[in-house]
Amino acid sequence: MSGPIELEPGASEGDTLSLRLADDRTLALRLPGHDPDQGPHPDAVDRLAAELADGIGPAVHPYEVAALLESEGLTAEVIQERYGHPHLFSLASTLFERVPRTFPEPAKPTDPWHPDHVRCALRGALFALPGLAYLLTGRLWQADRHISALVVAGLVSWAWGQALGHRAYLRMITGRRETGRTLLKGAPLGAAVATAAGAVLAGSAAAALAAAAQSVYLAAAGVLLVLGRERLLLAALTPVIAGAAVLPWWEPGTVLRAGLPLLALLGTAAAAGWALRTTLAADPVADSTRPRLLRSLPYGLFGLAAGMLVLLEGLREPYAVIVLTVSMGPAEWLLYRYRGLSVAALRATATPTAFLVRSAGVLAFCLLAYLLPLLPAAVLTGAGPASVLLLAATLWTSLLLQAFGVAWTPAAVCLAAAGGAGAVTLFHLPPGAAVLPLCCGAAALCLTACALRLLGRPAPHA
Repeated sequence: MSGPIELEPGASEGDTLSLRLADDRTLALRLPGHDPDQGPHPDAVDRLAAELADGIGPAVHPYEVAALLESEGLTAEVIQERYGHPHLFSLASTLFERVPRTFPEPAKPTDPWHPDHVRCALRGALFALPGLAYLLTGRLWQADRHISALVVAGLVSWAWGQALGHRAYLRMITGRRETGRTLLKGAPLGAAVATAAGAVLAGSAAAALAAAAQSVYLAAAGVLLVLGRERLLLAALTPVIAGAAVLPWWEPGTVLRAGLPLLALLGTAAAAGWALRTTLAADPVADSTRPRLLRSLPYGLFGLAAGMLVLLEGLREPYAVIVLTVSMGPAEWLLYRYRGLSVAALRATATPTAFLVRSAGVLAFCLLAYLLPLLPAAVLTGAGPASVLLLAATLWTSLLLQAFGVAWTPAAVCLAAAGGAGAVTLFHLPPGAAVLPLCCGAAALCLTACALRLLGRPAPHA
């Protein structure tokens, strides 16, 4: 006669006696009072199963139920006296068998790319509000005769600002003090280079001063935007906003026309200096490595190309530039949404092909969400919808690729489009006015295909 040793939980150890007979047959005798299915206290076991059903249902093995019972503080005495089971594993096995298996979906994680709606809208407005200064000061320095100085200075500032902003964000990974030092050195130098470029084409001292003021403002505003001080920049622009708001009903005069933009310029510069001082007060990071300047070059080239494309559109439809400028806020918001939706698509698909299809849908959705509101805006301003929409698609897909660290491709494509359209416009070659939508259409098509090929894989979103 021997008693078998069971290694799995829920076995009949202590419940049976095994008798080995002379003809090698084994007779198992169950001890009285032991029912493996119900036990002596079925009601108590049922109540326990109902109480712990949420924790028992997802279990894939009785051991998990045993761990749950231990965490509930059930001792061996309680298990034997209240539930009538000889040990923990016997009770765990019974509960595991009674509670149906349930495998609930995990809780939906928070979106790591949730956009700040107010901030994106504010940034779009801040890109356009400085244009109000030209309404106030245009008649003071004959803007129609010396606009080339502002255009050249603006292009240089735009290109420099894009490259400096990228380098500042790279340094932000190291520390805020290092970011401040980068902006402190780069912003004044960029303003000086842009002022010099504009002064070459300035036909008067007033035009040169206007180019210098524009360059200083763009440098200071870039500092505030990189450091996330949008509300401070909005406060600095209050004089210009107030002055432009009363123009339809009141003539402010020469002093106010010159003084209000100057006050806004000084306020922006002072705000940038204060923000830099706060940033430089942070503790330095020891043994920090400076990124190579070449890494920021394609961002500067893209800024130059984008500025040229917008300029070419502005030569034909000036109000289209305002539409595109304001749309940069929603464009930034949609970049965040693209990343969030791509992460959700990554969780919802199981194969690379399925993710590619879902990623293409996300790209199409975000691109259409950006372009469709521009259609009525282009019609209301009298601009050609095709030209505005294709240029907007080129800019947004370029920004999307840059957001994933792909910089040289959008820079090269946009430079080619700007160079081709600029050459045709400068030398009055065919197809004439149709060259800009043709170049932007080709660029948008190339950039969209590149985005699908590079971002249609799970790796960039993991």
